[in-house]
Amino acid sequence: MAVHKFAIGDACLERSPEQDGEVFAGNVIDQRHGGPITIGFGRYGPHETLVERIAVHDVMVVLEGRLSVTTQAGTVEAGPGEIVYMPEGEEVTIRSFEQGAVTAYVTYPHWQEALQSKPRAGDGA
Repeated sequence: MAVHKFAIGDACLERSPEQDGEVFAGNVIDQRHGGPITIGFGRYGPHETLVERIAVHDVMVVLEGRLSVTTQAGTVEAGPGEIVYMPEGEEVTIRSFEQGAVTAYVTYPHWQEALQSKPRAGDGA
């Protein structure tokens, strides 16, 4: 794979899986490209909340706005130019503030593959 440069306009933002709110993600590099990581962009509407158990190692870079990430250990807030690392298996609550937020992310391994392989409710898991 060659060196690439991406902007948020290169991502096809879609509603995050299993979410009803205004939380969107769009990969620009993923398993289809043959590399070991997924790279993409996210957009959070104002006052959105995303609660999930992190299925992969996830690095989120805040480009615009502010977010808080809460775990059992506490809460961190991040704004433009700041990075939040969320380890695999961590239960997190991500909240955007009144202006919403735009992020870039890198995951290892690919988050879509991890979500496809996790047991669904009612599957006996």
